[in-house]
Amino acid sequence: MQDQDEDADEAFAHDRLIEAVENQLAAGDPPAAQATLNKLTLVGYPREESLELMAQVLAHAIGVMLESDSPFDRAAYEEALRRLPELP
Repeated sequence: MQDQDEDADEAFAHDRLIEAVENQLAAGDPPAAQATLNKLTLVGYPREESLELMAQVLAHAIGVMLESDSPFDRAAYEEALRRLPELP
């Protein structure tokens, strides 16, 4: 039962991360989000896969924030987006 709960929690978190990336794209903030999506699709990544990569970067940035008990580092997040498809 615990594995099912963990799977459900992971799926929920994943969906929220994708939603957050979609919201960033819709708002145009940060601008690096749209630039990154454009770059990834230009080099052949499907939109869904591009969003997955971007969500992984967001998850990493949130993890760093929580581990270091510091504010969200927007500059580091945007830099990590620009480095995609290389993951942090």
